[in-house]
Amino acid sequence: MQTSIKRAGKPKQIIGLTELIDLPDMGLAGVPAKVDTGAYTSALHCERVQLIQVGNATRLSFWVTDGRKGPGREIQTDHFSERTVRNSFGDAQKRYVITTCVVLFGRRIRVEFTLANRKRLKTPILLGRQLVRNRFVVDVAQKNLSHQLQGSA
Repeated sequence: MQTSIKRAGKPKQIIGLTELIDLPDMGLAGVPAKVDTGAYTSALHCERVQLIQVGNATRLSFWVTDGRKGPGREIQTDHFSERTVRNSFGDAQKRYVITTCVVLFGRRIRVEFTLANRKRLKTPILLGRQLVRNRFVVDVAQKNLSHQLQGSA
């Protein structure tokens, strides 16, 4: 099976429609993610998103999970912004945006995530084209290529 495509510049890794990714800054591994080239920014399922005061600083607090049943993990950051984005129905929503690292195919990549409630969706993470662009080519017939590659290494 071919695992990369060479175009002008660096070769691009083939990525499946769904992948298992790691979020090392949040202590999460093997989290299911769906690739969506129609979405610009990636989205991370979060609950209990709120601004909190810590001394004189305003911090963003939210809870994340690895997509399995069980307790989540609270994350706090003072590096965040707020942005208006369009959801899959075309409706404008204000969402908090954070930047964190994902590990995919052994590569550590800094990614912007909007924080969204994806509880009713199959995957807790959506990977948008901001992450995919210039790095990956999506093969929608494939799944978990990064995980399969790790298993064969």
